[in-house]
Amino acid sequence: MNEASHHPVLDTAPPLTSEDDAVLGEIHQMRKDLRYVLRMPRRWEGGLRRSAFARNIQGSNSIEGYVVAEDDAAAAIDDEEPFSADEKTFLEIQGYRQALGYVLAMSDADYATFDTTELRAMHYMMLSHDLTKSPGRYRKGPIYVNDERANEIVYTAPEATAVPALMEALAASLHTGHGSDPIVRSAMAHLNLAMIHPFRDGNGRMARALATLVLSRSDIGEPEFSSIEEWLGANTEDYYSALAHTGHGSWQPRGDAHLWLAFILRAHHIQAQTLARRVAEAGQTWGELEMLAAAHGLQERSLDAMYDAVLGYRTRRSAYAKRAEVTEQSATRDLAALTAAGILTAHGTGRGRYYVAGPVLREIGDRRRAARKPVRDPYPWMRPRLAEPAALAE
Repeated sequence: MNEASHHPVLDTAPPLTSEDDAVLGEIHQMRKDLRYVLRMPRRWEGGLRRSAFARNIQGSNSIEGYVVAEDDAAAAIDDEEPFSADEKTFLEIQGYRQALGYVLAMSDADYATFDTTELRAMHYMMLSHDLTKSPGRYRKGPIYVNDERANEIVYTAPEATAVPALMEALAASLHTGHGSDPIVRSAMAHLNLAMIHPFRDGNGRMARALATLVLSRSDIGEPEFSSIEEWLGANTEDYYSALAHTGHGSWQPRGDAHLWLAFILRAHHIQAQTLARRVAEAGQTWGELEMLAAAHGLQERSLDAMYDAVLGYRTRRSAYAKRAEVTEQSATRDLAALTAAGILTAHGTGRGRYYVAGPVLREIGDRRRAARKPVRDPYPWMRPRLAEPAALAE
């Protein structure tokens, strides 16, 4: 039997360098600024939170090959049918939406149980649509991570017999903590679950959802904006490289996890910069949309559909009626008025009809994007380091 089943040992947080301390301080300051800005309710805040949720669902699933448009992820949030995703892919998106929705709903510290039953329940939520993947149950056999491009095994997880004890140790560590900072605790929880690989499927998504859960139950503020899953989805190759450099090909929890921790700090820093930019853009965009609606005598409730369109989302009448809390008849009138004004453009007929940004909204979106300044990389040395071959265990 694997030694880990008798004496579970997990990866622990490495000491922070002065560079790490500086980056961590900047992350917390940006999150403090975000909390201050959102302290006063704003009309655009709901759309910003919804789009952040959708982007994180989209990002985490894209890493596993389940690629959907951002508005299809938003459709899962709204309990609507997908626009273009196939049934199998959308079931995966809905499962992850349920698990991540649980994470956000249980973000209050009163729910901070962090036990293995909760983690297995999250896994069940995520994969209950496919019972062949044993949702909520630990794997019974060996598991490997295969690099399909090179057609080789790049990581061997610990023996199945070791998994229950390792997961109990992981749950216990979430109470005692690997470090005083919640971002550090989240990073190490993410790494340890990914390396234990306790389930037959969904391990990566579970690791990322757990990282978000740890953050959401801390005092970091604004749980909807605590996740880095969007950024990881856009930087999948670097993400896998950071895991490979840290895992060394097999279960070795006594290794140095500094590169991994710095990688996660980098992700949080860049994501926080992106959020700050989106908050500023949301306020500017909403102001323009209010003036546009007033100029055309449009209902104020139509602003949400206009904002979605600027983001590049498609809108159906049924979804608009639900979000605006109006009848289908009122929704039809609102969307017809938006289309007549050239603000939205209609596509399709009947139940397949949807609306997208018209020329004036596309111009607003283009103007926002053109004004964006590039984000600052807090670890400029990291990408060359990640590009180096990862050393595997002998």
